Amino acid sequence: MFADRARIFIRAGKGGDGHVSFRREKYVPDGGPDGGDGGKGGDVIFVVDEGLNTLTDFRHITKYRAQDGEPGGKRNCHGANGADVVLKVPPGTVIKDSETGKVILDMADKKEPVILLKGGRGGRGNRNYVTSTMQAPKYAQPGQPAKELIVDLELKCIADVGLVGFPSVGKSTFLARVTNARPKIAEYHFTTLTPNLGVVDLGEHNGFVIADIPGIIEGAAEGVGLGLEFLRHIERTKVIIHIVDAASIDGRDPVNDVKIINEELKKYNKDIESRPTVIAANKIDALDEVGYETVIEMLKEEFEKDGVKIFPISAVSGKGISELLWYVNDLVKNAPDDVVEFEPEVDLDFHDNPDLPFEVSYNEEDDVYVIEGPRIERMLGYTNLESEKGFEFFQKFLKTNGILDQLEALGIGEGDTVRMYGLEFDYYK
Repeated sequence: MFADRARIFIRAGKGGDGHVSFRREKYVPDGGPDGGDGGKGGDVIFVVDEGLNTLTDFRHITKYRAQDGEPGGKRNCHGANGADVVLKVPPGTVIKDSETGKVILDMADKKEPVILLKGGRGGRGNRNYVTSTMQAPKYAQPGQPAKELIVDLELKCIADVGLVGFPSVGKSTFLARVTNARPKIAEYHFTTLTPNLGVVDLGEHNGFVIADIPGIIEGAAEGVGLGLEFLRHIERTKVIIHIVDAASIDGRDPVNDVKIINEELKKYNKDIESRPTVIAANKIDALDEVGYETVIEMLKEEFEKDGVKIFPISAVSGKGISELLWYVNDLVKNAPDDVVEFEPEVDLDFHDNPDLPFEVSYNEEDDVYVIEGPRIERMLGYTNLESEKGFEFFQKFLKTNGILDQLEALGIGEGDTVRMYGLEFDYYK
């Protein structure tokens, strides 16, 4: 079964906790702290596998967890890092947040592996918190919490040209004639239930990838028929070939068919309307001379004024196909080279959780102002204070959460010491 959608749960590894211990040896009665750092949690990594063309594997296995980092140990032993989990997806896979439907990552043109969820940073052991005033710290930093997410995977085929048209107008027959694809062909609606891909080879480095987009009928953009299942596959195409039944074998009106499907494409994604389009009037072998002239003239009169060229063809006999392919080949060559890529709409970096508590207090014995609580621990776990960007975030965090206001309310002055889980700094306004 072809699968172009899947919903999965992914979780990066938690960072290992820092360790609290002190050096204890026979001839070293007052050994200092020697608690080691925790290991980093494993990452969730996505990589494109050119050999895949469906998301079937993700229908069977829906939960993926990277390994947690090991906690630190005594004698300055660093905890082992957690193993990564690597998910292989077919080219064109788009990863979305299942709750909002917003794009997190588009794997359309990614040549290298991409880390989607970073493993938690390991907590620092108590050996890191020694200061001139604190020689025996009895605390260590907890490992950074694990990030987890439920995501939707959507496969949007990467093809230069998309074939659209009502069922039974001859798209599959056309694809079979011009490419090496062998789609199922029969005399009933919705024979094609999967997007078929094929390569048109015109020789001398000319050619393109073409996809038969099935199931587009009136109401497709609202989910009628199979349309919504496969409309996503046309979003990356550079050129559209609209195939119509010129002979009206099923009693269809070719002009009206083009208008209906154009409207469905516009409803689904208005950007598709601007793609170069040609109309292939198929089944001309079933028309007499009068019928041929009538229908072709009718199509030209309706659409050529908008720059849409009409090509009378017969997918069965091959008549008119060569001219069509060379014209489309030129359109593809003149189209932008880069693959249509969907911009990320979700930032998976740290977002402050306002529901977690924290406390700001003054420790008279040590003469320091103390900021602590789960919210502070989480912020420190996500923030690299050694980087400029991380320190800017830290300053913004103190301000937006009202921590600076609370410190001032407690009477803090210039140069006073502030402590956050072993981190100490002087306060300057």
